[in-house]
Amino acid sequence: MSISQKMREQMQRSSWIRRMFEDAERIKKERGADAVFDLSLGNPIEEPPSRFLESMRSAAHDPASGTHRYMNNAGFPTTRAAVAQMVSKEQGVQLNENHVIMSCGAAGALNAVLKAILDPGDEVIIFAPFFVEYIFYIDNHNGVARIVESDGAFQPDPGRLAEAITDRTKAVIINTPNNPTGVVYSGALMREMAAVLKEASRRHGREIYLLSDDVYRHIVYDDTSLPAVFTEYPNSIIVSSFSKDLGLAGERIGYIALSPAVGELEALFSACVTATRVLGFVNAPALMQRSILACLDARVDMDLYRHNRQVLCDGLARGGFRFVEPMGAFYIFPQCPEPDDVACCAVLRDKGVIVVPGSGFGRPGHIRLAYSVERQTAVKAAAVLAEYGR
Repeated sequence: MSISQKMREQMQRSSWIRRMFEDAERIKKERGADAVFDLSLGNPIEEPPSRFLESMRSAAHDPASGTHRYMNNAGFPTTRAAVAQMVSKEQGVQLNENHVIMSCGAAGALNAVLKAILDPGDEVIIFAPFFVEYIFYIDNHNGVARIVESDGAFQPDPGRLAEAITDRTKAVIINTPNNPTGVVYSGALMREMAAVLKEASRRHGREIYLLSDDVYRHIVYDDTSLPAVFTEYPNSIIVSSFSKDLGLAGERIGYIALSPAVGELEALFSACVTATRVLGFVNAPALMQRSILACLDARVDMDLYRHNRQVLCDGLARGGFRFVEPMGAFYIFPQCPEPDDVACCAVLRDKGVIVVPGSGFGRPGHIRLAYSVERQTAVKAAAVLAEYGR
């Protein structure tokens, strides 16, 4: 056998998102790009802000020596300090460069953290529907994914969380704004979950980490506010990136931020740094670390996302779909008109609309629409959805 059995199994279970995206590319070749409205992949479509482009040009032309060499695996101290200052404002607690590790995107950050904290058989709780890659990331480090259902509005249930925690629970992953649903967790909910984790940590005599995937933190609508996890729960770790708010998904630049109140802070910091190296990331891209320094408060233009969100919500409503209006990210997760979400996707694909079945996110009977697309794509897809749902 040329490849491992484990990889063979993972390839068979691989992401529905990529599968549907590849389907879209094939259909475009068959019918023409104008006949296909691809809502499969959450690929940020807005270009990076001009301030970033100017900063990158300046960094690329900097004549100083050594700027493209290896650095400390944690990243440049100046970049870490700047990110620490940004996170301090968001979280309401004071961080410095020794709380921040630069990473190869949020995916690299989460893998480094899981490598640092998991022993074989340790459990990580995730809430369904969930970002599909969490399962693979947990498995990468010999952990066990324990899936807990969210409620009908896609909000975690603190009671179900409490029931799912065992003496092997090492971490809980949350993602708000959420992929695939676009929902945002409230401060009150965060406090309830924090109370559950504090009690469970005390009862089981071990620290349970709260891992907050904040990659969509700055993609929110209607003045929606997000809670600060560091003020609610001491053993918190943030993983994030600049993929969405600066439109830099392909540049793979992100970070880990450790709560100053986390247990054994120095040991955890060192473990995450070592994991960054031994996993083969070595360090986050040097040019990107220098380029983001001047634009940590910059954002992509949100007008397109607001427009597409409204257009698709209107189309779904006209078609009689049941859905929760998203308050962040760029996804909608409506319930299918028929029980079989894979069949629903096939019908829509035949009509030219490419979406992803909810089964891939751990919630069958739903579909995910990614609206990081051109305006006309959203408009035409909305018309098809409105007609199909009737």
